[in-house]
Amino acid sequence: MSLFLTFIFLIAAGFVAGLLASVAGLASLASYPALLLVGLPPVLANVTNTTALIFSGIGSTMSSLRELHGHWKKVALFTFLASCGSVAGSWLLLIAPASSFEKIVPFFIFAAGLLLLLSSRKKGISKNSLPTQANIWISFVSLIGIFFVGGYTGYFGAAGGVIFLAILSLITNNQFATVNAMKNVIAFAGNLIATLIFVFKTHVAWLMVVPLGFGLLIGGYLGPIIVRHANIHLLRALIAIAAFGLASYLFITAYF
Repeated sequence: MSLFLTFIFLIAAGFVAGLLASVAGLASLASYPALLLVGLPPVLANVTNTTALIFSGIGSTMSSLRELHGHWKKVALFTFLASCGSVAGSWLLLIAPASSFEKIVPFFIFAAGLLLLLSSRKKGISKNSLPTQANIWISFVSLIGIFFVGGYTGYFGAAGGVIFLAILSLITNNQFATVNAMKNVIAFAGNLIATLIFVFKTHVAWLMVVPLGFGLLIGGYLGPIIVRHANIHLLRALIAIAAFGLASYLFITAYF
């Protein structure tokens, strides 16, 4: 494949991945395989993919400012915790390859799909209606969960956005579009921090980042607009089905 056709292919793949990232947190369904197809080895493709995903985060955050209005304190706390986890996960990746983790990942992603479906049935119970001690424990467990999901994203990354989407849907009472916007900011910060670590510790295929990142920027910007006007129940179901499909694929590749 010529360099020109490679660039066009990566722009198109980036656009699709940007939509998937900002709508469902499933960018790697398109961007990671695309990098493999143009000849990058798996580890380099994973690092390059994480770097390019920064552009999806920029686009989706810019497009989600309406949903994020009034929620910045909560977003800042979640982002800080997830970013700390991402730092730990990224360093762990440099010490222990993600292949050592691949047999567990399908179950995480499958669980995220289930959580996403269950969160759509969640009754809008106010935390104020719970006993104070229960309130504290729920908040504590939620924050720990955000940290560990951030660590997972920095370490392996596959469907990390879906897992964030699932856990945020459970621990907040916000509308899905707002939860999705929070997820986009958190994922953006995690990818940015992981990239800073990778830049100083490993190699990034920058020539591939340019076209992939351009497509991701456009797709990332359009994604929140789609969420804003989509049927939320249908969207949740489609995201969950995609998560189940990815979990099944990763299960087969890990065990067979």
